[in-house]
Amino acid sequence: MKRLIIMAVALFSFNSMALAASNKIVEMKTSEGDVTIELFEDKSPISTKNFLAYTNDKYYDGTVFHRVIKGFMIQGGGFTIKDKKLHPKETKAPIKNEATNGLSNKRGTLAMARTSDPDSATSQFFINHADNKALDYPNHGGGYAVFGKVTKGLDVLDKIANVTTGTMPHASGPSMGDVPTKEVKIISIKVVDASKESKESKESKESKAPKAATKG
Repeated sequence: MKRLIIMAVALFSFNSMALAASNKIVEMKTSEGDVTIELFEDKSPISTKNFLAYTNDKYYDGTVFHRVIKGFMIQGGGFTIKDKKLHPKETKAPIKNEATNGLSNKRGTLAMARTSDPDSATSQFFINHADNKALDYPNHGGGYAVFGKVTKGLDVLDKIANVTTGTMPHASGPSMGDVPTKEVKIISIKVVDASKESKESKESKESKAPKAATKG
């Protein structure tokens, strides 16, 4: 019986690793630096499919982080800036909220932005600058669905979170607050080869590891 339990645990661990290994990796190039992100397709299939659809359409290229609050989050994915005004982009249909997936809004995680309607998320997302458990299900009318995490580039997150902010006119509505006074642009978001990313990460760690001393 003990052997069967051990085998079952081992099989579960192997399946969990296989699922995690299948998660896609994207690279976000911003005006403040590059960020590598793992998408949780296994836990947030709807949100991930939605994000990838916008990514593959190059929708995010040229958009800005339009809402930045240090110690809370940075939000983007829905506006461009023209003539010193925020211009909203047209979006696809809203998606179902997946905040019940068990993932928490921890520092460095990505979550879908939405209105007071829990099933209203479209293109906009935010990256948590701190642990924001208050945004988890069932708070705020259903929580905010986490669908990814930053695996490289937390220093870029910190850099963006520390920019000076103010108000900016909206092209078709009231002015918005917490907008960076200096444009923080998403240059591009692209899917990258996960196996290549893993290999590069391994090689980077090996190069930083102390070398064993040898006799001359």
